[in-house]
Amino acid sequence: MFNLFRKKAPQARPSTGGRLVYAVGDVHGRLDLLGPLLRDIAEDALASQPAERPLLVMLGDYVDRGPDSKGVVDLLLQMRTYARLETRTLKGNHEEALLRFLDDPMFGATWLDNGGGPTLASYGVQPPASRTDPEAWATASRAFSEALSDQHRAFYEGLELMVTQGDYAFVHAGVRPGVAIEAQAERDLLWIRQEFLEAAGPFGKVIVHGHTPSEEAQLTRHRLGVDTGAYATGVLTAVRLEGEDQRLMQSRARRPHAA
Repeated sequence: MFNLFRKKAPQARPSTGGRLVYAVGDVHGRLDLLGPLLRDIAEDALASQPAERPLLVMLGDYVDRGPDSKGVVDLLLQMRTYARLETRTLKGNHEEALLRFLDDPMFGATWLDNGGGPTLASYGVQPPASRTDPEAWATASRAFSEALSDQHRAFYEGLELMVTQGDYAFVHAGVRPGVAIEAQAERDLLWIRQEFLEAAGPFGKVIVHGHTPSEEAQLTRHRLGVDTGAYATGVLTAVRLEGEDQRLMQSRARRPHAA
């Protein structure tokens, strides 16, 4: 009698389903890095001549810490009108903080502790001198609200939580292990760290995310982390996905921005 063993099929690589996709990590006000990276992405998309319009996914955290949050949003609004790319913009925890400050002025002190000061400055708003003066924070919140154009307000309020394409799901922070992709909570999508990063996976789809900075992008079997701490390192990273191919694209400053 012979024992018959079925040969195990090779592990299939994740695929975009043939679509060319770019995902850009946390920008944090670094317009000087975002501009060159988006130019490289546009040139690459044009040279690739894909059959379907390529997809650009921005993974959130456009504001705070870096010097030109307003300029970053201006550029992303322009990208939405660029016919050769479909641009989708995700919400990050720093956009959540910005919106909370509009509704709750006393949250401003906490926001400033996490990099909100440069965002206010980019819109021409001076933070209060006192962290505990309700009237001063209310005045600052009103001034910030008035400084936001209708386009910018709609941008912040209309940010998405997740984009999916083929075997990939694009989110800001990560997903809660053991919870179906379609059942993920907003707080986890914006804030989760260790529970996600330390999980072995799989997660239903390969998760492409930012939120947790690292010196090098992390391209693993079940997740692709592309936050390389641009505001401090001067390195903004994107991952280029096409079919089963995964490649990095980066924009580098001559010198890091002083955080």
